[in-house]
Amino acid sequence: MFCLNLKSTDPFFNLAVDEYLLKHRKEDFFVLSVNNPSVIIGKHQVAHREADTVFVTDNNIPVIRRISGGGAVFHDEGNLNFSFIFQSVQGRQVDFRKYTLPVIGFLSTLGVDAKFEGKNDLKVDGLKISGNAEHVFRQRVLHHGTLLFDSKMEILSKSLRKDTSAYLTRAVSSNPSSVVNLKERIPGMNMSEFTSSMFQFFSEREKENELIQLTPEEKSVIDSLAESKYRRWDWNYAYGPEYQINKEFEIDGIKHHCSLKVTDGIIRECNLEGSAAMSSTSKKLIGCRHMPEDIEEMLNIRKAIFVPWMF
Repeated sequence: MFCLNLKSTDPFFNLAVDEYLLKHRKEDFFVLSVNNPSVIIGKHQVAHREADTVFVTDNNIPVIRRISGGGAVFHDEGNLNFSFIFQSVQGRQVDFRKYTLPVIGFLSTLGVDAKFEGKNDLKVDGLKISGNAEHVFRQRVLHHGTLLFDSKMEILSKSLRKDTSAYLTRAVSSNPSSVVNLKERIPGMNMSEFTSSMFQFFSEREKENELIQLTPEEKSVIDSLAESKYRRWDWNYAYGPEYQINKEFEIDGIKHHCSLKVTDGIIRECNLEGSAAMSSTSKKLIGCRHMPEDIEEMLNIRKAIFVPWMF
């Protein structure tokens, strides 16, 4: 198994690394990475339903779609990401316990009693420390997960949408859980030491394991993939099932109702009720991308006015 500790903290690039190694290499890999603040959603999710659009927009936190399924997670400098990319046997490719078991073993060396719970979570005393997802490509499988070590919990909480009741869609939904940082269970250890300990544990686990770095040629290919896919609106926002939003809101003491239908990231139907001005606005938004900056430009209004009822 090749072991790779990525130095990049660019979430677009690091997600592209997983896809490149899955689809363009045949060897087994173990990869560690740490990302800048970002919301990473599952392949079949609606971006605006999973992330708090107001907060992430105001704080320049990107929302990025991964190729695996599952729910949304928050990444930052206090969250460690791990990936296993293996050749697999057809019919036995999806196996969350198989790939989380060695992570549980690593945590036990630090005195942490983690347990696999539910479909794909690792928890300590009932509190979530790790979410996991998988993607199968031909005879290969990608299993990647998170480990909360010293994540900014307030930012995490504000970045992920809590109330999704306004959204009607067949998209995959997340299952929110109470979370905890591992730092609280491992006193005296910092993020750098935690990352080094995990990399050492897996790189030395088997004699044939080999430490590697990406070649300049591979980095170039991965950069291209990040640009052509992971940084693009049509992958992060337009991809996925259609959805409808229904919201009640109040402006200047007048009650309003907003109903939107969005397909491929574009507003296909729009109905605004409550005032003549709002009703006339409805037609303007049909054909507009369902994004704050697009609606702001189309209507020439301040973001603070429309974001609460459009997302």
